[in-house]
Amino acid sequence: MLHELGHFALILAALIAVVQATVPLIGAQKRWAGWMAVADPAAAAQFLLTGFAFVALTHAFVTSDFSVRLVYANSHTLKPMLYKVSGVWGNHEGSMLLWVLILTLFGACLSWFGGNLPPGLKARALAVQSAIAVAFFAFILFTSNPFDRLDINGVPFDGRGLNPLLQDPGLALHPPFLYLGYVGLSMAFSFAVAALIEGRVDAAWGRWVRPWTLAAWVFLTIGIALGSWWAYYELGWGGFWFWDPVENASFMPWLLAAALLHSAIVVEKRESLKSWTILLAILAFGFSLIGTFIVRSGVITSVHAFANDPERGIFILAILAIFMGGALTLFAARAGALEAKGVFAVVSRESALVLNNLLLAVACLVVFVGTIWPLLSEMFFDRVLSVGPPFFNLAFTPFMVALGAILPIGAMLPWKRAKLGKVVPRLVPALVLALALAGLAWALQTDKSLLGPIGLLLGAWVVVGALVDVFSRTGRGGLGQRFARLTRLPRADWGKATAHAGLGVTMFAIAGLMAWEVEDIRVAQIDVPFPVGAYEITLKQVRDVEGPNFLSTMADVEVTRNGRQVALLQPEKRIYPVAAMPTTEAAIDYRLFRDVYVVIGDAQANGGHTVRTYIKPLANWIWLGCAMMALGGILSLSDRRYRVAAGARKTVGVPAE
Repeated sequence: MLHELGHFALILAALIAVVQATVPLIGAQKRWAGWMAVADPAAAAQFLLTGFAFVALTHAFVTSDFSVRLVYANSHTLKPMLYKVSGVWGNHEGSMLLWVLILTLFGACLSWFGGNLPPGLKARALAVQSAIAVAFFAFILFTSNPFDRLDINGVPFDGRGLNPLLQDPGLALHPPFLYLGYVGLSMAFSFAVAALIEGRVDAAWGRWVRPWTLAAWVFLTIGIALGSWWAYYELGWGGFWFWDPVENASFMPWLLAAALLHSAIVVEKRESLKSWTILLAILAFGFSLIGTFIVRSGVITSVHAFANDPERGIFILAILAIFMGGALTLFAARAGALEAKGVFAVVSRESALVLNNLLLAVACLVVFVGTIWPLLSEMFFDRVLSVGPPFFNLAFTPFMVALGAILPIGAMLPWKRAKLGKVVPRLVPALVLALALAGLAWALQTDKSLLGPIGLLLGAWVVVGALVDVFSRTGRGGLGQRFARLTRLPRADWGKATAHAGLGVTMFAIAGLMAWEVEDIRVAQIDVPFPVGAYEITLKQVRDVEGPNFLSTMADVEVTRNGRQVALLQPEKRIYPVAAMPTTEAAIDYRLFRDVYVVIGDAQANGGHTVRTYIKPLANWIWLGCAMMALGGILSLSDRRYRVAAGARKTVGVPAE
């Protein structure tokens, strides 16, 4: 009964979405307050009904109701409760229901917390948000219904089980955070389209759109970091990023969201870059839809893809064409009315933010071209090509190097007009320290590669530059007074510095890992030690182990250094009988400055086993940097000056004719 009620709630939510997408929009155009007011209860009702549908589907998974096709295909009675729950979104249909639930959640939040928005802008934004919901409700109900029953007589005794690769705590959390980021960018899109319809973009609009974009960027940062960490320890290939199409699908909106955040600052502070900011808001959500298309259409091969269904792909492509085509057409019609008011010199913070935007946007374009080029090559030239990490590393890295190089200087430039001679001297200590650390790395390393020292130079420059930027905001006086003022700085200043420092840490960690990693692949014999870097590795034994829902071949691997045991690792090769699928479980000795990473392979004819061993320096610093970036965004969000309500005190601009 609950299952049928969930299906009915989903249909009812879709009908309410249709009302919300039309009535408030007409009311805003006619200035009918009653019609505009329909948006608030409709947004709340949409969320509550969709939430009920999601709870009903979760109940079916938790109780192992195998009469539901989705539960039968993605669950099993032996699964731990965590994976029964995560199985709700560990498939195409359930993940799309989560997608729509988050979409309606953001609409409801705008209704609940947007009380100080102008009624017309709020009504239009909620209508646009609901129009997106209508499209995805139709997609779910017509092509991806999670409540379908099995067309067989009787209920199956058991299900087929969840994909073993998804049975992991990290991946249980990864999709919800990623979707919060993907779907959160719909708010920036809705505000952009609403502003284009209204014909007005001003400083208040920039302040209203920033918290939503920042929240989406934070969620995307956490989601991407969790996915990278999961790939690192679960897949057993020893890497953290492979430039896979689905990885790129989440990374491209992240780059554009970062650009949008910085561009919206210029709109808010100087009322410039209005057209560019609107365009970024449209494109950021557009790339989220492109990511949805890549993951669910099957047009590009990926180990992360959810589905391979042309019908679903065409439906998503139609949604993408309608919303992106409509928004860009509206932008072309209205862009001329978005007059920029603030003027600025070539050397100014505005110019630095423009350069920041260009680097991020072009970097996103590079990733996009590399992602879709195999598809275009096959469609138009009948050639099967693959674009791998060498291309992305070579084409993408220069833009990030340039971004890191200008970031500390740009962050300290004043608005409107600046003089480099007043800013650069304050950053000399940061540059000296960065050069000293790079020289030390060059002197200590043995292979004389430039990658590690350059990465350390760039990372230290960004991190220390962020610290200098914060300290420069304490004014003048003695050190004691200035340190006391640090505690009174706005949270947004601390958030900015923390996020920038996190980027520097991540840059250095990636460069250090790529430059100084040690890899060893060999057939190891029992109790015969072999050297890997500064360590000795010994395969002690290999045995069979039975888990709750898998069978495992587990090895005991001893890691020693200078005759002293450092760790005893237990890598595994598992087989899940229900899914008939093998997985590789790497064993990792985590330390602050390095990881020892061991993977056990197949048994060999001579009695040994294949063993892959990696010494990975600074691996954990990658996720530490991501955590710092997310923390910086959270600190900025907690600053009361950046709440949506604060924008109500701003003066409104002149409507377009």
